[in-house]
Amino acid sequence: MAGKRTFTMIKPSAVAAGHAGDILSMIEKAGFRLVAMKLVHLSKHQAGLFYAEHDGKSFYEDLTRFMSSGPIIAAILEKEEAVAEFRKLIGATDPSKADAGTVRKLYGISMTENAVHGSDADATAEREGSFYFSQLDRV
Repeated sequence: MAGKRTFTMIKPSAVAAGHAGDILSMIEKAGFRLVAMKLVHLSKHQAGLFYAEHDGKSFYEDLTRFMSSGPIIAAILEKEEAVAEFRKLIGATDPSKADAGTVRKLYGISMTENAVHGSDADATAEREGSFYFSQLDRV
């Protein structure tokens, strides 16, 4: 995915609130191409595997409980400078600090329930995308 692909998840609270379509529309209007997408309901164990690097941190239990509380939409996106461009689109992790018009400002509720996950680096995007999608799933 080096440079051209990134990974995202639309989080359970945003899916439950009916914001998934609006978020996907924002992503496409920003010039991203959907390479792979699926609706998944993670178990707490699966959420723990995905967020393994945070195991032992104070927010880990709440995060894995939240991420397994309902369906998420996982997607691989493509665009030049995908990671950096997507991080601009979604805004700061804390929705109250996110710029106006960003996904998290519009649809986020809190630091945990901030509507979307976005990979922070090319290598992370590759690892996270591979967690959800095999090579056969990617266009």
